[in-house]
Amino acid sequence: MCRLFALTSKDPVSPMLAVKALDVMKEGHDGSGVGLLLQDLGGPFEEMKDAPILSGIFSEEGIRRLDLFMMDQGFLTKYKISLKVPKKPVKGIPKRDLYLIRAYELPEDWDNLEPDEISRRLMMILLKIREMGEEKKDMMVFSFWPDTIMIKEIGDPMQLAEHLGLDRKELNARIIMAQGRQNTNYAINLYACHPFFINGYCTMTNGENTAFIPIKDFLSSRKFPGYMGYHSDSEVFAHILHYSMVGLELGIDAYKHVITPLQEDDLQQHPDALFLSHLKRTCRPLIIDGPNCVIGTLPDHSMFMVQDRKKLRPGVVGGKPGLFGLSSEICGLDAVIPDRDKSKDIQPMHIDTAIVSPDRQEVSICRQTEALNLPL
Repeated sequence: MCRLFALTSKDPVSPMLAVKALDVMKEGHDGSGVGLLLQDLGGPFEEMKDAPILSGIFSEEGIRRLDLFMMDQGFLTKYKISLKVPKKPVKGIPKRDLYLIRAYELPEDWDNLEPDEISRRLMMILLKIREMGEEKKDMMVFSFWPDTIMIKEIGDPMQLAEHLGLDRKELNARIIMAQGRQNTNYAINLYACHPFFINGYCTMTNGENTAFIPIKDFLSSRKFPGYMGYHSDSEVFAHILHYSMVGLELGIDAYKHVITPLQEDDLQQHPDALFLSHLKRTCRPLIIDGPNCVIGTLPDHSMFMVQDRKKLRPGVVGGKPGLFGLSSEICGLDAVIPDRDKSKDIQPMHIDTAIVSPDRQEVSICRQTEALNLPL
């Protein structure tokens, strides 16, 4: 099993809080991958919410190729953070030339584009850079999106955080997702490290998805360029989320109906039985087979947790107004928010979606037995 911890805060906080939670759950990860998502950023990024930020790992040659490519596309650097790699190596952490976090000015000829077209173009540029990197093994890119930073690396989470100096204030954020990975594949690949991000939607998972192949095949058949990669059987959770909310124009209350539909008897008693029967039939290839606990975020900075019917991967949500954590284990929550009212902690059941809205005042539970908020 992997270990997950996510934090949503009214005020920007250090990613070291999430790393601390992973550290107390360290028996559940083996150093084969650490992933961090930072969004709703503070510090210098507070004033450049629309500037796309490129995050990744580059060799010296890779950064030269990147610079030529971005200049050719019309992008100019607006702000950058240099994560200087210490000269003294740390056992278990690969030696890298450069961890890149760079915000860009959008090209001038994008000024009159619609948001959907900007999103599409940013995605296509990310995919092109990734293709360039895979060709010469000199770039790994994890995100290219406004108000978003992704850091992935092999190593112990706490050692890696200290190695890269992640306690710096420029990296403070209101949304933090962190995973300590336990390798279940034959080869270690950072593209298999959670969280997984696509156009503002992000998920990370503790579990396994034995229905991976039919899900991957269905998503690939949608002909959406971003549905690719799949070095991990868990990456499909982010893509299903995107497909449900963007492709099908459904809300987060319907996400669980796509991945874990109600059983037939319960379905026929549902107030939206006709719609859900049709959804179950048409999206049958997207039904997961766990056990899985999934934590995710949406473009509006809502954060959620869901579990499948087997419910064999623990998950808990708790906190206080202005600060909430979603964790694989209670000890992770205790390490970061010890002064919360623990009697209000929630461990979502198999029909629940636990949601912390962007105002971060409380946890709400959306149950699959309730009526959906369907688009008109």
